[in-house]
Amino acid sequence: MNSLRVGCVKYLNARPLVRGWEGNVEFDHPSALCERLAKGQLDVALVSSFEFLRNPIYQIVDGVSISSDGPVYSVVVAHRGELSDIEEIELDPASKTAASLLRCLLAELGSTPRLTSRVPENAGSSQARLIIGDQAISFRQTHADEFRFWDLGEQWTKLTGLPFVYALWLIRPEVADAKSIAQHLRGLRDENLADIRVIVSDAADNKQKITAEFLDRYYKQHLRFGFGTREKQGLQTFADLCRKHGVLAKRSPEFNVV
Repeated sequence: MNSLRVGCVKYLNARPLVRGWEGNVEFDHPSALCERLAKGQLDVALVSSFEFLRNPIYQIVDGVSISSDGPVYSVVVAHRGELSDIEEIELDPASKTAASLLRCLLAELGSTPRLTSRVPENAGSSQARLIIGDQAISFRQTHADEFRFWDLGEQWTKLTGLPFVYALWLIRPEVADAKSIAQHLRGLRDENLADIRVIVSDAADNKQKITAEFLDRYYKQHLRFGFGTREKQGLQTFADLCRKHGVLAKRSPEFNVV
């Protein structure tokens, strides 16, 4: 397995799924990893769930994901004023999953702010931005008194009653022995979750206010690392809503899990 070209999102939420991998791991933002996986430059990658819905050629490692079942904390719209008054939301280009989730949530709520990748020139009380991952954690802890935070994980579960799946381990179709790779990744996840204190200790950075106390709560309360029946229902519901609101052109096939 050391010869596999493995990619992983470069966020704290991925550490329980990748720590201890024996070979080299290339870390990057979700959108960059999705592009490299699609081009065949990676064999296996922990990437945005939307990549599978967009291009369902991959095998999914069963039982493993980065999910939430309620507030996720690290995927939020930071905004000033009332959310209903917002006219424009600046998107984070790093993740198509979060942007697609935001589009679906707003459409279901009947809200129609403009979604743009550019920074608003006149950022007044209606300024809002989608932030994900470690940047969202740092931004929340630094600007807690200046902004309100609309948690997309919380809003999804309120809407559907289901978990939301942000990331999956995807294996390219030509990779041999996918079942063995998947089993190894499930074992790695189990080992790390059994001793989550090591992950917390390694990841804590008091200079950035990301403390062990926060991480313990983040990993145990905000995140889920399984991909079972309810997570699959959540992902299928996301696919259905993406199709309903024109984010996906057609219905995705059944999940190909190994």
